[in-house]
Amino acid sequence: MANERSRPLILIADDDRDLRSLLVEQLESGPWDLMTAGDGEHALLLALEHVPDLLILDVMMPRFSGWEVCREVRRRPELAGVGVIMLTAIGQTLNELTSPLYGADDQLDKPFRLEDLEERIRRVLAARAHQAP
Repeated sequence: MANERSRPLILIADDDRDLRSLLVEQLESGPWDLMTAGDGEHALLLALEHVPDLLILDVMMPRFSGWEVCREVRRRPELAGVGVIMLTAIGQTLNELTSPLYGADDQLDKPFRLEDLEERIRRVLAARAHQAP
């Protein structure tokens, strides 16, 4: 876990305020702490400042797309342990083909079931924790 926190920190970045609120409402009872951002630039700044354990990124956001944020996260050694899950409504095939190219650990197409997102969160956090030195 980044910075040896007692609970994983998840940063949710989506320009849809209602979806951000819904995700926080659904995930806040989980074994993690949450932060949010409404655009890609803010998400990247928060990631650099707080080094979350996981980023949940919408692909289509203002200022930087989720793919651009993911690419920048993967370029920075201080963020090497951060997991990334991409969310998008652009289409399953495009998301499945493109998200891994930018370094995402997983992707999920909108609309999605919250149970599916929670399962992916747990899987990516576990895999990243297992990779930690």
